Amino acid sequence: MTLWTVLALAAAWWIWRHHRTRPRTGAGASAAARARQLRTPLVRLADAVGLQTRAGRQARNCEAGAIGEKRAAARLAPLARQGWTLRYDLALPPGEGPANVDGLAISPNGNVFVLDPKMMSRHYPVTVRVGRVWHGDRDVTRRITSARDEAAAVSRALGVPVTAIVAIEGAPLVGPHGRPTAELGFRGVRIVPANVLPAVLREAARIPGQRRAADLVATADCVLPPYTRR
Repeated sequence: MTLWTVLALAAAWWIWRHHRTRPRTGAGASAAARARQLRTPLVRLADAVGLQTRAGRQARNCEAGAIGEKRAAARLAPLARQGWTLRYDLALPPGEGPANVDGLAISPNGNVFVLDPKMMSRHYPVTVRVGRVWHGDRDVTRRITSARDEAAAVSRALGVPVTAIVAIEGAPLVGPHGRPTAELGFRGVRIVPANVLPAVLREAARIPGQRRAADLVATADCVLPPYTRR
């Protein structure tokens, strides 16, 4: 082993150790934390010399997911000035599984939404066909229906209906006749382009919800704590 290899390993270990021990919360926090966990010193060294590894690919996917979640949070920031409550990267209540909620939006009149931003390549469309959701030729059904499961868990915790919305960043949406569409629906999940998510939320919240927003926020802050990873 050469001196340069030893130095590279030492530097990679220090970076990994330094970043993995700093807890973070907020939009994209869990995805970014998972990427840091995957980028061990050996993975960083492999990246540096151009070697492709499974952990490296997974880390890049997690980093892309974190970017998509942060972009969605930036787009939604104006809603907070209009009385909306926005929470990001929340843990589900005990017994509801290990998944986290990427985004939770509560409108001023008491509507509740679980938000699931997704970064997908713009080179392939998102479609719904033969009972599945596809990104190009890749079956992404489970990535979509996970939002429905999270919304159901939040609904049980808050005692009100919760709408699941998947916001797609990058990939176009294509309808059943091969034409671009503004929205897709799949098993109770609304699939929309990320850039129209604020408008979709405003429109969906025109009808008042079943509970006061202040009560929902108080309950959510108690039963849906930040999902913090190191």
